[in-house]
Amino acid sequence: MPLKLQTIICSTRPGRVGPSVALWFNEFVKEHGKFEAVLVDLADFNLPVLDEPNHPIMQNYQHAHTKAWSASVAAADAYAFVTPEYNYGPTPALVNALDYVYREWNYKPCGFVSYGGMAGGVRGVQASKLQVTAVKMMPMAEGVAVPMVAQMIDGNRVFTPNDLIKKAATQMLDELHRWAEALKPMRSSDSR
Repeated sequence: MPLKLQTIICSTRPGRVGPSVALWFNEFVKEHGKFEAVLVDLADFNLPVLDEPNHPIMQNYQHAHTKAWSASVAAADAYAFVTPEYNYGPTPALVNALDYVYREWNYKPCGFVSYGGMAGGVRGVQASKLQVTAVKMMPMAEGVAVPMVAQMIDGNRVFTPNDLIKKAATQMLDELHRWAEALKPMRSSDSR
């Protein structure tokens, strides 16, 4: 059974371009062939600012939205966060989603597909890498940065990457697969 990679759309604002980039990346994951590709949209979970009365490490969730998010996160072996940067940092939706659960993230690798203007979202990724290590994820050094993303999206909101972006995506997926396989023993329930 192939390892499961979730491509997570991390912007929830109206008019976002994240779904266009994420749809392309999720299809790219399928073509890459080493993962079962699953597309996840944070907007679908409607997570309020963290509202659980118990610490996430306890997994004693009280709210349906948390239980749904927990089940989604737990189902994956690796993640690709498709994200812009907001004011040189990660999106509030991503920060909140990472904080909602804890054990579900543990011992899994993650990569970032960032997009934006000249910087391509990389400043937000750097800040996000600090947070993911606190929930025991392994962020990849390899990543996909999409500068000037608006120039790569057509009138039908279809994202078309250039060859450099495709090469970066292949390299990141290869590394994600290596790490997901290597960390598999640590994800088993016997190891916790």
